[in-house]
Amino acid sequence: MIIRLGYACLSKTIDITTSKTISYTNYLKLNDKNKQKDKLNELITSNLDSLDKLIDYNIKNNIHFFRLSSALIPLATLKSVDFDYIKPYLKKYQKIGLKIKHNNMRVDFHPDQFTVLNSTKKEVIENTITSLNYHYSILKTLNIKNPTIILHVGSSVLGKDNSIKRFINIFNKLPKYLQKSIVIENDDKTYNILDVLDLCKKIDVPFVLDYHHHVCNNNDIEIQKYYKEIFSTWKEKTPKIHFSSPKNKTKKEIRSHHDYINSDDFISFIESIKYLNTNLDIMIEAKAKDEALFKLVRELKFKTNYKFLDETTFEV
Repeated sequence: MIIRLGYACLSKTIDITTSKTISYTNYLKLNDKNKQKDKLNELITSNLDSLDKLIDYNIKNNIHFFRLSSALIPLATLKSVDFDYIKPYLKKYQKIGLKIKHNNMRVDFHPDQFTVLNSTKKEVIENTITSLNYHYSILKTLNIKNPTIILHVGSSVLGKDNSIKRFINIFNKLPKYLQKSIVIENDDKTYNILDVLDLCKKIDVPFVLDYHHHVCNNNDIEIQKYYKEIFSTWKEKTPKIHFSSPKNKTKKEIRSHHDYINSDDFISFIESIKYLNTNLDIMIEAKAKDEALFKLVRELKFKTNYKFLDETTFEV
């Protein structure tokens, strides 16, 4: 059983960001089309150059799993700001994509909470589809083999059953390329692992297990009974998991992510799934980002006999 660890969006070790942006209000204040165009070009160029450096950092540290920032292209999903964020930067995308491909790095996107496919509001659904196309376009331009966009089920307006039916109905109307890119994650308040597992089976998409969310929202479900079913939704692909630790185990703060990972809880989780002998990619969702990943690695080396194959990959 081989496990690869990853982190999300930005590094705490190197001082660069792929999320430089401008508010729509400040964009309008520029009050000149050429100035607006130049500003967007400046930000996009900076973000893509920073992503290129960040991919280099990941490669040199043998980090094989990484989440891209949804803020890579500022204002890209606003219909009132119409610009081409692909063709003028094609060489930059291709350069980054080749590095990702040649180093067998897994990358994906996880759009924000405003991406709600089962909303009862037409404009929210339209914006969500625009967002999905934006994320897909970048992954496709990077030449990612299996473009992956992680979604929550979303709204629970009119009850969970009706909300899941809305999700299925809208999902079935999406273009096939978007359907194939979507994977679904359980959340920490409403949709537990059984809700998501049932939905994933119905529409034949992979299930991203978020273990922390399950701890927060589990309805006393014995998760050990469902690991095999959850992982099998990925079919021939390596399943991916999200793992984080609560900021505090009080009711108020249990849903918030800690800066780091509780290594004892992580080890307990690994021990509970190792009987399946399934290779996994685990996204570390911690505020300290890559520093949290490497701190966890150091603790695993001290506390376990797991065989490390490189800086972020180990065998159980």
